[in-house]
Amino acid sequence: MVPASLYLGFAASIIWVGQGTYLTSTARSHANDHTLNEAVIIGKFNGEFWGMFASHQFVGNLITLALMRDGEGGSTSGTTALFLVFIGTITLGAVLMCFLSKRTGKEETGLQDSSASFFSSVVTLFKSIVTLLQDIRMLLVIPLIAYSGLQQAFVWAEFTKYIVVPTMGESGVGGAMAVYGIFDAVCSLVAGHFTFGLSSISIIVSGGALVQAAVLVWILLTHSVTGGVLGILYPLLVAALWGIGDGVLNTQLSALLGILFKDDLEGAFAQLKLWQSFAIAIVFFLGPYISLQTMLVIIKSILISSCLRRRQWDI
Repeated sequence: MVPASLYLGFAASIIWVGQGTYLTSTARSHANDHTLNEAVIIGKFNGEFWGMFASHQFVGNLITLALMRDGEGGSTSGTTALFLVFIGTITLGAVLMCFLSKRTGKEETGLQDSSASFFSSVVTLFKSIVTLLQDIRMLLVIPLIAYSGLQQAFVWAEFTKYIVVPTMGESGVGGAMAVYGIFDAVCSLVAGHFTFGLSSISIIVSGGALVQAAVLVWILLTHSVTGGVLGILYPLLVAALWGIGDGVLNTQLSALLGILFKDDLEGAFAQLKLWQSFAIAIVFFLGPYISLQTMLVIIKSILISSCLRRRQWDI
């Protein structure tokens, strides 16, 4: 499991930095070609992408729920079928990626360096990451990036472990996460279409942060294992509200980095995945050793800190 995790983490880092860079570059090129507001197009492109991406939570978890309906662990044939679906999806995605058009506009400098050697590209990317750490704007955004990783890890691990499983069982995890996914997808689409600059990003992020802050307080004050209809509705409602906040953060963080760091997109999105992944790892490492209440307090504190720094983005 450890070598597999290292390999998947390495591969995912390449995919996500490439995704963020290409999507933002494409949005900027489209805006220039059609004389449109760049920030608006970046927001819409991110909303469309993250809306489609978040739908995997809905579709994938419905499939998981169906395969596990006959037992807590699911059958061997059901697991095999699920893996075949994954393999088919990966293959289709890799084939479709070959049809992506290369952006050749003069502003897309980040996509014109493919002739450089792999080593020189890695060195350049590393230098850009270090340089961005000296940029006050990036330092102000990092707490929000870290929080976005924390809240993702919380819903994947702590939420399912302490809130869903005790009331709905393991077979209910798929249903709860499907609810999370559908609200995540819808909110991503909506938030992307309301993005028109730094001021709108600030307002939208504040709304998403307020929703998740309310959920954290709600869990801290009222969480208990209950049965019946209330026991089922409680985790589903928490999942829905948490999905709203995640949809906001996904679209607005990507749009924010695309607007602020248009001259160094690769470095900016590398920072995004670096701090998100670091925060996710912390949750998974600390999870077995601290209580749910302690984890909630930590997440709440970082949320407050990131929102305070958010007010200084426009410097």
